[in-house]
Amino acid sequence: MKNNAYLGVDIGSISTKGVIIDDSNNIIACEYIKTQGNPISAVKQLIKSLESKFDSNLYKIVSIGTTGSARKLAGKMLGATTIKNEITAHAIATISIHPDVRTIIEIGGQDSKIILVDKKIVTDYAMNTLCAAGTGAFLTNQAKRLDIDINDFGSIALMSKNPVKLAARCSVFAESDLVHKAQLGYKKEDIVSGLCKSIVNNYLNNVAKGKKILSPVVFQGGVSKNIGVVKAFEDELKTNVIVDDIGHLMGAYGIAIMSKKSVKDNDFSFRISDANFETKVYDCSGCANNCEVIRIYKDMKLMDSWGNKCENGLK
Repeated sequence: MKNNAYLGVDIGSISTKGVIIDDSNNIIACEYIKTQGNPISAVKQLIKSLESKFDSNLYKIVSIGTTGSARKLAGKMLGATTIKNEITAHAIATISIHPDVRTIIEIGGQDSKIILVDKKIVTDYAMNTLCAAGTGAFLTNQAKRLDIDINDFGSIALMSKNPVKLAARCSVFAESDLVHKAQLGYKKEDIVSGLCKSIVNNYLNNVAKGKKILSPVVFQGGVSKNIGVVKAFEDELKTNVIVDDIGHLMGAYGIAIMSKKSVKDNDFSFRISDANFETKVYDCSGCANNCEVIRIYKDMKLMDSWGNKCENGLK
């Protein structure tokens, strides 16, 4: 008899993450790839990669959870039994590892969030606005401008003894300020360290504005892998910041755990990566709402549609 396994997928605008866990919440397979503006392709690629790491002779996937900005689309593709928002998924994942956590800092490719927890209960949360100044995409763009491998960004920042002060509230101003400081002859490591500090200042002044950050503090998301940003948070908060090895996978890990409550006789197959999925969007004129309705097809057969505000959009 095969052991139960649970699949969690977190699909965002920049990256797509997948985790498969066992009954004890141990990760038995995981993957992290770039979404590249095509969530359908990303999900198929993710599943194909997970299949190569999964022992189908020992385990059977009995539930599936999806989260992230494209969670509904991914959920339909995979036949998800649980579809939840990122706040809930990240909180569940973090609490399962750090039961005493009080503050969760998450910075991803294009969005960031803060989650406040008290006695394993989420008491407050907030997400960033449209500005990308405090996100991973901003750091990646600046690394390219400085001709630095993003993987070396953090270690270079730690070499600085005099971080440059950069505008932190707007990505346009920050980039302009960076160019100006570089032209004045500031050392590259000082500019990089200044960028890490600007990420932290932007986060604290916008996302976390008005909220009391208490320890233990857990930092997750792709940016948590940047040791320069971690150090900047610790300097500013005057406390230790916890970063887990799976910090970039926490959304997928959390939704996998949540899916365990919706186990059913599941006919999930990794062959989903071979199916042809397509979405079509049309403007419904069935009523005055003029909804933009999205339809998803699998092998040319309509699976589902959403975006309508009344039943006319289902026609």
